[in-house]
Parts: sequence; structure tokens; C-alpha cells
Amino acid sequence: MSDRFFASHPITAGRVVLDGPEAHHLLHVMRAKVGQRVTLFDGSGAEFDAEIVKCNRTDVELRIETRRDVDRELPFELVVGVSLPKGDRQKWLVEKLTELGVSELVPLETERGVAQPTDSALDRLSRSVVEAAKQCGRNRLMRIAKPQAWGEWAGAEIAESSTRRLIARPDGASLATQEVSRPLHSRLAIGPEGGLTDCEVDAAVAAGWQSVNLGRRILRVETAAVALAAVVALMHRP
Repeated sequence: MSDRFFASHPITAGRVVLDGPEAHHLLHVMRAKVGQRVTLFDGSGAEFDAEIVKCNRTDVELRIETRRDVDRELPFELVVGVSLPKGDRQKWLVEKLTELGVSELVPLETERGVAQPTDSALDRLSRSVVEAAKQCGRNRLMRIAKPQAWGEWAGAEIAESSTRRLIARPDGASLATQEVSRPLHSRLAIGPEGGLTDCEVDAAVAAGWQSVNLGRRILRVETAAVALAAVVALMHRP
């Protein structure tokens, strides 16, 4: 879906102007021309067929032709809390979680965490969400939350009492299919490369979290996050 572009402002009128990275992509990568048709989305859940009517130096003006609601989301909220890995592994993680339909990514601050995301790093990850959504066809963007301390995340009261809460742990219980067979709101937690401390795990278990393992091999942070999210998400493909 290389002809999909993200409008950073809600599309409410018959014309829209794309600027910033999306305009740059259209103008300098796609070599956009007047009369070319593309698909736009604005994060609202809708798609818009649009025609380019004017190419300026730094922006592109388009005429909206049709609007349609296209729902490619999971039938429940899927929130993943991760003690982020370093470097480019963060971008890979964001791309794959977006593709899987995760609703929100929460960077977790843990005792053994190796990467504390800055505002600029979070901005870059948000851009990766847009790129992944363009590729996979999502019309809503995965949210990237502000970093949260482990205690705040694990001990938070959940409005929906039936929310599934799972922590990936090498010494956790085997994950049975029936545990993820129902389309419940879900929260998943992945610790840092050095693992969560016993105190961190105990606090989460006391708050109602369940420890589960993902097999006999030790997985990297981003692999564990994608694997657990995939198990939950792909049971309930829309």
C-alpha cells in the first residue's frame, strides 16, 4: 500500500494539504504529479480517496473524492508495556507491534532497564508507527505512551475487571490456548534484557498479573514482546 499517506490533521473538508515528511515523500520519492490519486488516512478509522490538485515546494494540496470507514483493528484493547531495548531494535519492535494491531505501547522504567527513551526518541518511534500503519493498512495509529515506572504500570487499577494481564517470564507457567481464546482487553508486560527483579515480579503478581513463559529458549526483549502480542492478537483476527 505504497500509495497510502497520513494526514496529521483530521480530514473534515473537501480539500487537504499534506506537509512535512508525507509531502516530502510524495514530492521527492513518489514524484507526485497533478491528477495522481492516492489514499489518505488521518487516524480516525476512515480512508479517503484523494486526487492531487497542486504540488508546491514543501506541501501538496489534494481534493477528497470519497470517504469510507475501514476497520482493521482488533476487537479489544491490546496494550504492551516494554522495557525498551537499545538502538534500532526499538524501531523494529514498534513496526511489528503496529502490524499486529497493538493499541498502545508503554515504555517501562525498570530497575535493570538499559534504555530510557527521551522525548526525541519517542518522536522518532511515533514516526515509525505512521510508516508501519501506512504499510499494513491500519487506519488508526498505535499510541506510544509516556514512560511509566514499573510499579505504577503493574499496580495500576484497571477499570475493566476482566482485563487479561500477562508477564513474559522464563520461569512462568506455560501459556495455554484457552487463556487467550477470549477477546478480552489485554495488558502484556516484557521486562529488560537482565530480567525483572523478584520484587518487581512479586508486586505485579500481587496486583493480579500472571507470569507466562514463551518456550525453552531465552528471547530478546523485542522478540518476546512481538511473540506474546502475536499469540494474543492472532487468536482474534478481525
